[in-house]
Amino acid sequence: MKQVMKKMGMQQQDIEVNEVIFKMNDKDIVISNPTVSKINMMGQETYQVVGEIHEKQVDTTHDISEEDIQIVMSQTNCSKEEAIKAIKKSKGDLAEAIMSLKS
Repeated sequence: MKQVMKKMGMQQQDIEVNEVIFKMNDKDIVISNPTVSKINMMGQETYQVVGEIHEKQVDTTHDISEEDIQIVMSQTNCSKEEAIKAIKKSKGDLAEAIMSLKS
């Protein structure tokens, strides 16, 4: 296999890694005990990851400032939980969050 890869101009290098995390908007994909290979083919580097996959939901409430929550609450007379939900749904756009709660 190594000879075929070499003929195709591919180089593979194993990388020692403890954990790989893919961060997404609403969750993290965590790969424990990974085997990671870096493959270089004609100047393009790619990584191959194999391991134990776990998904972890991310609480994005901490990304919302208390001031933003208070602004939405004061403009719409809603609860804190409703304000947080609307801000998350609008991806941080306060005007959109306020409009969605008023309609």
